[in-house]
Amino acid sequence: MFECIIHAGAKMPVPHYHKDFDETIYGVQGIVSYMVDGKPVEIGPGDSCFIPRGTVHGFSNNTTETIKFLAVINPGIFGITYFQEIAEVFSAGGPPNIAALKDVMQRHGLVPVMG
Repeated sequence: MFECIIHAGAKMPVPHYHKDFDETIYGVQGIVSYMVDGKPVEIGPGDSCFIPRGTVHGFSNNTTETIKFLAVINPGIFGITYFQEIAEVFSAGGPPNIAALKDVMQRHGLVPVMG
């Protein structure tokens, strides 16, 4: 399980699915807007959403507030290394390098889906 803190206006820049794990999102603070299998889902405090492996999804913070949610991965094969590597890509400055993001995602079992 890990906590996600998403600043106002931020989003997952590349929709994706997971090859080898399921994900459950639990809202803690604010409202995160997910797109799960082509359907909009808003998750607020106390709400949850199960995302089975193979289901395309992405999220955004369409509010002016910082939001928080918990993500539970099952089985627990996804961890801190992914977030360290993604942080390096975002820390490079300028708009995110989509090719570099896709590379990190693929090495950690996330399959990018464009369009």
